[in-house]
Parts: sequence; C-alpha cells; structure tokens
Amino acid sequence: MTATLDLLRTRRSVPPPLLDGPGPSREELETILAAASRVPDHGKLAPWRFLVIQGEARARVGEIIAATFRADNPEASGERLEQERRRLAHAPVVVALVSRAGPHVKIPEWEQVLSAGAAAMNLVIAANAMGYATSWLTEWHSYDRRVLDALGLAPQERMAGHIHIGRAREVPSDRPRPALADIVTYL
Repeated sequence: MTATLDLLRTRRSVPPPLLDGPGPSREELETILAAASRVPDHGKLAPWRFLVIQGEARARVGEIIAATFRADNPEASGERLEQERRRLAHAPVVVALVSRAGPHVKIPEWEQVLSAGAAAMNLVIAANAMGYATSWLTEWHSYDRRVLDALGLAPQERMAGHIHIGRAREVPSDRPRPALADIVTYL
C-alpha cells in the first residue's frame, strides 16, 4: 500500500485542545496551502480563499468571538467567555477556509462549494502528510455575520470552517466507521 493510501485510510482528527506547537513554518504552510489549492475547480474560479490565523492573531480573533458571544449572552459567566475567547488558541496555526461561491452563468454554486470543501480536505491531508495533526471545525462563529464582517469577509463570502494545525499531545482512539456495505451501492 502506498503512503498516500495509508494516510487516507488512517487519518484521524485531533481535537484542538489536544494540539500543541510547534506548528508549520511559513515554508511548510505555503506547501500545505499550495496543495490545498490543487482541487477540482470548474471554470478556474478559485471559489475559496484562506485566512491564516497564528500568533497574536489567534487572541485578536478570540476577542471578536467572545465579544459577539457576550452581545447575545449578557449573562454569560467569565469562564464561558474565556472558553469562547480561546476557541482558536489551542493549535499554533488555524486556517479559516472562506467559500466565495456565487452566481455564475455555467457553474452552479453547489459545485463551487464542493470545490471549497475539497480545498479544506486537501489542506487537512497535506498537513497530516507533513506530520501535523489537524481538526476541521465549523462552530457557531463560522456562521455569525458579525464575526465574518470583523474578519473582513465580503457579504457573499461564507466560512467553510477552521482547520486547526499542530502537534498531537495524544491521538484519540478511532471512532466507528460505517461498513462499506452500508454506504456503497454497485450498479
């Protein structure tokens, strides 16, 4: 079995609280992002882009998330606000994948969204292939327009999730996977 197939058959998400540094270097990150951009893209639209959140930027974005949460939950405890503030603080690097899908005369939006999902998965696989652990998450703040606006997303842009990248402190046990007989139909 090739190394690529072995990786695809065994990859496992690692929750962000179990990720530590060091994260990828700038050169490694550019290799990961270049691989992430090599996905099917009907019409060469590049209907996605990447926001790299690392270093102090993780705390700045965390403040935006916490302030937005506080606006909707004024009774939230300090502990809960700290939890929101630290959402992107566990892994040394978080890459936000932004979907730029939009109306096109030939290419439906759903196809563009699939391309963004493929870019996210390529990013995960590339980082894993370089020895990093990852977790691709979309949480409430990925859908909150106030957070997206504060991050500079255009009105038509959506967050396809955050890919947390770091070194696994521990790898969780694998979860049950569906039997192929339950998900595959041969015609």
